[in-house]
Amino acid sequence: MKITAIILTFNEERHLARCIASLKGIVSEIIVADCFSTDATLDIACANGARVIQHEWVSHAAQFNWALTQLAADTDWVLRVDADEYLTPNLIAEIKSTLPGIGTKIDGVYCSRRMTFQGRLIRHGGVFPARVLRLFRYGRGQCENRWMDEHIKVAGPTVDFNGEMIDDSLNSLTWWTEKHNKYASREAVDLLNLEYGFMPHDSVASLRNGKQTGVKRWLKEEVYARLPGGFRAFTYFFYRYVIRMGFLDGQAGTAFHFLQGFWYRYLVDAKVFEVKRYMRDTNANIVMAIDKVLGVKLES
Repeated sequence: MKITAIILTFNEERHLARCIASLKGIVSEIIVADCFSTDATLDIACANGARVIQHEWVSHAAQFNWALTQLAADTDWVLRVDADEYLTPNLIAEIKSTLPGIGTKIDGVYCSRRMTFQGRLIRHGGVFPARVLRLFRYGRGQCENRWMDEHIKVAGPTVDFNGEMIDDSLNSLTWWTEKHNKYASREAVDLLNLEYGFMPHDSVASLRNGKQTGVKRWLKEEVYARLPGGFRAFTYFFYRYVIRMGFLDGQAGTAFHFLQGFWYRYLVDAKVFEVKRYMRDTNANIVMAIDKVLGVKLES
């Protein structure tokens, strides 16, 4: 059974060796799909036995789906893992012991994902553990074509593992806020697309299969997106921090829930408003406005 891991990178010298180390013994090949890093990422990848491929970045989904086309034909399973993530011993053991016996009709495997923020594992707020599909049969899955918050989708049945992967970024808070400023532009594109329909809508949203990712996406698109901009960010933060007791995560948790649960989502709404104002003031169409205001060039 051949498992190939795909790691997307850009300047990930702080995290890559740790990520690769957690994959040793369970994957047959590690593919580092890089978008022209300028630090030691490529040297670390090669020194740790990974195969490096490079491709110009468009979006996370486009980069991952391109990487899928570069895999060997004898690949059985694909594992998606981010450079700042690592697999826990429980998930490693579960993959080793359970995956070989899974029937051929099963297309994907869900596991849990947790996150740390400023060195603290976030346990409250109703955010984690998040159930994510990160392991799937080669040729039966791909990344949904979205600008932000993309998930792997498969058509066939899935199974659930109990093991976890941990998202543990070692970067500074300044780096985190700069990254989320860029993320906010991408998420604004997805929200605007729900309203204007300027590109195909690719989504795992579903209430039928009961999977956490499908239910959360449905709530985000059918409930959250319909609430007034700005107000919905405050409502979401109140739900996480008060009702789901995010305050129990301590000082680091307060920073996380406020920045990720309110500041980031309010920033998304503010960018949506900015695009709409530009359209109103200049008579520009939605695609041009997104380019001029957000600096995001949509694929033609």
